[in-house]
Amino acid sequence: MTKSLKRSVLRFAGATAVFGLSLAPVYADTIKLTLLGVGDIYNFDTGKVRGGFTRLNAVAKAEKAKDANFIYTFDGDMLSPSLLSGLDKGENTITMTNLVPFDIAVPGNHEFDFGADNFYAKMKDSKYPWAAVNITQADGTPVPGIGGTMVKDIQGVKVALVPVAEDETPEVSSPGTLKFGDTVKSGIDAAIAARKAGADLVIGVVQANHIDDLQFVKSHAFDVVLSGDDHDFAASYDGLTAYVETSTEANYLTALDLTIEVKTDKDKRTVSWSPDFRFIDTASVTPDPETQALVDQFKGKLDTQLNVEIGKTSSPLDSRRNVVRAQESAMGDLIADAIKGANGADIAITNGGGIRGDKTYDAGQTLTRKDIFTELPFGNVTVVTQITGQAVHDALENGFSQVEQGAGRFPQVSGLTVVADLKQLGLWDEVMIADL
Repeated sequence: MTKSLKRSVLRFAGATAVFGLSLAPVYADTIKLTLLGVGDIYNFDTGKVRGGFTRLNAVAKAEKAKDANFIYTFDGDMLSPSLLSGLDKGENTITMTNLVPFDIAVPGNHEFDFGADNFYAKMKDSKYPWAAVNITQADGTPVPGIGGTMVKDIQGVKVALVPVAEDETPEVSSPGTLKFGDTVKSGIDAAIAARKAGADLVIGVVQANHIDDLQFVKSHAFDVVLSGDDHDFAASYDGLTAYVETSTEANYLTALDLTIEVKTDKDKRTVSWSPDFRFIDTASVTPDPETQALVDQFKGKLDTQLNVEIGKTSSPLDSRRNVVRAQESAMGDLIADAIKGANGADIAITNGGGIRGDKTYDAGQTLTRKDIFTELPFGNVTVVTQITGQAVHDALENGFSQVEQGAGRFPQVSGLTVVADLKQLGLWDEVMIADL
């Protein structure tokens, strides 16, 4: 080889080396991840058409078998209220969910309906971890057994699960001396901290009302928010944050499939993702046989105790959630009249949220002890006291507040007639008249 040819070869090799450095390969991985959240599931024997633990477990088992990259979350509320939970304090719900354990579970307000000690016992019986970033003991120290943010490694992608409980729990349930930090602030702060700690994806697992949910989504501190509490079915995506609100009793579920792209260009690593919402109407789901066997056992034990006839209805009764929390209800009238009559009181007030049957009864239908326990599962105690007219007024005004949110404080009453001008409460435009 001549000297000039050698110089040409060397120049070509050098140019090739420089060209190769300038086009260093970009490495990319595509990862699939499925999220399934559920909350507000109470009754062991629901699901004649859709929903119930039998169909929920069937869906969860199928999703787990289909994809190893699967995260299953509980978004609060199952220990209470229900017919059987009134007797076993929610143990049946733990038994059924243990068949397909959650990756993480957030305590809902109804987890404390039987007190904090009962929740601790049920937490111990669970084959899955409970967690909430905003629940502490009275002195601010962590609660033994309740974890915080959980980080999972999904094929090299760090996924942070940020669990957040409802801060109104002390007002609506009985958590004892436990302290609940602000739902929104605690959740967003924990999400930001998880991101700073290196999380590629931040998933909120929350029990929160729609107002708080909206703040979570608007903050964009989360990539995904899986929420319970409102008993309806919703999903949204604004290009930055995906949101799923589970329905009640697992009637409708949303499996959220994420396609995650991980790219490495030189020393820079970027993670992007896109959602695919799979809406599951559980009316099309075959109940899980293993769970059904448990349900049949529970039913057998209850039927002998509760299938006792107590009377027939003379007119239709309606205990649907959106009725007893928003207007006069024949079921609410019946319960309030019974409370007043049994105690010799002048008036009686009971909150619509304590009526839980969520069903209608035709005129002439036979009522059983089971129906009564289904409608009134909390085991509340009637209190007779003497109060001023102003106190009655204030209690009613408080009861009519938050009616637009479907709050359980809505008053069902006996012995008085109420006219509520909701404009004065800053709510709807029209005047609602309740002749109760």
